[in-house]
Amino acid sequence: MKKFQIAAIASIFIVGGFMGLNANANKSESGKVSASAVQHANSIERITWEHAGELEAQKGFEENIGTAGVLSGSFKDYLIVGGGANFPYESVLNGGPKKHYSDIYVLKKENNQLSMVEHTNLDHEIGYGSSITTKKGVYYIGGSPEEEYADDILFLTIDKDKKLKVEKIGDLPFTISNGIAVEKNGKLYIGLGQQNGNASNKIYEYDLKTSKTKELAPIPGESVRNQSVAQLLNGDLYIFSGGGSTAYTDGYKYDIEKNSWSKAASVEADGKEISLLGANSVPLNKHEMLVIGGFNKAVYDDAVEKLGTLQGEELAVFRTQYFNADPQEFNWNKEILIYNAKKDSWRSIGKIPFDAPCGEGLVLMNKTIYSINGEIKPGVRTNAIYSGTLLQH
Repeated sequence: MKKFQIAAIASIFIVGGFMGLNANANKSESGKVSASAVQHANSIERITWEHAGELEAQKGFEENIGTAGVLSGSFKDYLIVGGGANFPYESVLNGGPKKHYSDIYVLKKENNQLSMVEHTNLDHEIGYGSSITTKKGVYYIGGSPEEEYADDILFLTIDKDKKLKVEKIGDLPFTISNGIAVEKNGKLYIGLGQQNGNASNKIYEYDLKTSKTKELAPIPGESVRNQSVAQLLNGDLYIFSGGGSTAYTDGYKYDIEKNSWSKAASVEADGKEISLLGANSVPLNKHEMLVIGGFNKAVYDDAVEKLGTLQGEELAVFRTQYFNADPQEFNWNKEILIYNAKKDSWRSIGKIPFDAPCGEGLVLMNKTIYSINGEIKPGVRTNAIYSGTLLQH
């Protein structure tokens, strides 16, 4: 084993490149970065972060510049991540084409370090699908630039020879990307995002035993809801934020048994509403989820409006300033947020000590959380992986 070294204008951001870190940013001499902390009894109090390395270059490339919209999950002691997209040939400002990847990396934590177990390739490129980690394996739904594969349901496990096993276990009756998915009792709950290339607020139930798909009650509110965060908590589906021509901060609870929706607490911390558009999440326990990332609503809304209305020289000047700005100027969400479904409330346990990512892989393995790649400003990714140790009060 080799040591791991380690529709519309809104689509410019969500599908095209609003979704990336200096690998050594914020590191101390010991290699660790500062902790995020807050007191909260009987739950996560803080996370101590450290830089965990980078992914090796994709097949056919000399360098990995990081990807967003990745497949990510875990199976037993293995971390699985891959696919995603970036702009390797030319910047977004200069009209560079977006590139998706078929590379999948299997990693394992040994002696407090990640080691590469396998680097392999699918037979097609993937990105911006939905990943679900279960005890049996990792599901990956939709998410491919190739229409033939954009309705696939894949299932990933690791065999006894430590090799990645990828099975296609079903087809949806529609293609999907930038959506959400959770699993409960052998059924997948899938929806939102782009369905058959069009923005949708529809939700479906896919039965893994019968391969049948059933349409459910659509989510209330906006008819366009890309890149929301969603988790199964206390047996119900919770969906927060997302966006279209504007970024949202609202939340909804779906009662699976009753096929009905109700409002959940809007996303906020310290009295300030926060957009989670482009963020990622992991379940902490039966009733809590943790979220990292999210575009800044004011910056996002302003950019979408100006990119859609300005013309000529004014548009060229704005584009140049916008895409050349530093990551900090976009003010993406650095708060580490925890939602408690039992209390229907949000809280922050501090801030991540690295540039806020969007479209990153987020994987929880035991008491360690991994933030993998992602975008740190429009069109720019990071290849950094950060590991955080969850500490309880």
